Amino acid sequence: MTIIDARDIPADSASAGRLSAEGLEYRVIDVSDPAAAEAFQRAVSRGFLGPESTSESLEFGRSTFESRRNTGVYDAEVPDGRPVATIDSWVTPMTLPGGGELPMWAISGVTVSGTHRRRGIARALLEGELRAAAAAGVPLAGLTVSEATIYGRYGFGSAVPVVRYVIDTRRAGWAVPAAPGRLEYVDRETLASELGAVHERARTGRPGQIPGWSARWGGMAGLSPSDTDRDKARGVRYRDESGEVRGVIAYTLEEGTDAAWRHTLKIRLLVADTADATAALWRFALQHDLVDRVVADLRPVDDPLPWLVHDQRGVTQTLHDHGWLRILDLAACLTARRYAAPLDLVLRVRDPLGFAEGDWRLIIGADGVAQVEPAHTGAPDVELDVSALSSLYAGGVRASALHGAGRIEADGDAVAMIDRAFTSTPAPGLDIWY
Repeated sequence: MTIIDARDIPADSASAGRLSAEGLEYRVIDVSDPAAAEAFQRAVSRGFLGPESTSESLEFGRSTFESRRNTGVYDAEVPDGRPVATIDSWVTPMTLPGGGELPMWAISGVTVSGTHRRRGIARALLEGELRAAAAAGVPLAGLTVSEATIYGRYGFGSAVPVVRYVIDTRRAGWAVPAAPGRLEYVDRETLASELGAVHERARTGRPGQIPGWSARWGGMAGLSPSDTDRDKARGVRYRDESGEVRGVIAYTLEEGTDAAWRHTLKIRLLVADTADATAALWRFALQHDLVDRVVADLRPVDDPLPWLVHDQRGVTQTLHDHGWLRILDLAACLTARRYAAPLDLVLRVRDPLGFAEGDWRLIIGADGVAQVEPAHTGAPDVELDVSALSSLYAGGVRASALHGAGRIEADGDAVAMIDRAFTSTPAPGLDIWY
């Protein structure tokens, strides 16, 4: 798998022309220009309602900024030189059902200034990213979102659902024997390093995951100057019987308001590459002294936690969207992953931007390997838009659910066959924001 450098891809000419007609300049910025870099970083922080950036926070985020393709929209009438809209992107591997990886155009940092709303800027930014990705030969785009109602219009589909847990530790209890091995507290620098190392091993075993980066792990470990809870961050690692580090947890503790000396433990990330490590770190959190509530988000839907406790009713589970995908090269995407059952159907895919538009015959053999070819004759077995197909892609969304919502047009047999073929074990997951 070849991963290209997104920074080498120029700004999309169609979006540049559209915004130029509005008196705005759209360009990929030069990351080696300190003034442009600082203005861009400050604009992103403002766009996400963050505090005014300090020199320390700018420096902490600089390596991440410099590693990405940063595109800004500029208004010559704005005196401070900051872009009035931002977006950044990079190409990263995404783990697929059945193993293997596919290059994905990851999109982040999408902001539009409150002074420049309703001028088509967000559309130009997002469509520009998709055209740039497709032109560069990247088959898939992805993002995580702060608002879930925006991205479907660009062909993205909610594809990787996750669970937020709130655990009443006194009611939930613990049901299984302690895992072998041992737990150790670690300092913040070690915590950041080991979060990254364990995550990189673990992510290849679960579809939907992408690699993190140093500032992501440093932020979780309490090293970010802009983290108001940085002094509360703590970390524990799990070593197996041979002494290998197999799991790490980063968390904070907050004193509750209902009773003195009772605390909430908030898990920033629990990552492990063995079942024993996962169980040991959950047990540490739920049996922590003076803690009666544990909160954890971005957990996979097949997390073992509810089956590790005595009383599942002490575990409140909230399912929500997290990872969104957008198929650009349909044949490359559908042939890259593996499937759980044979299939032979003609799909009619609607794509308003044209990337995946057309009739396609999808043939999956008993070995789970797919072939895709254009279908030129006959009525399709299934009709759906690219957003629905993108939701199905990682194996975490049921075709029957989309069919029930009117998002897929097909008979019941075809829907059932898609469900059997596309399902993924393990379930897809994505335990970071990007």
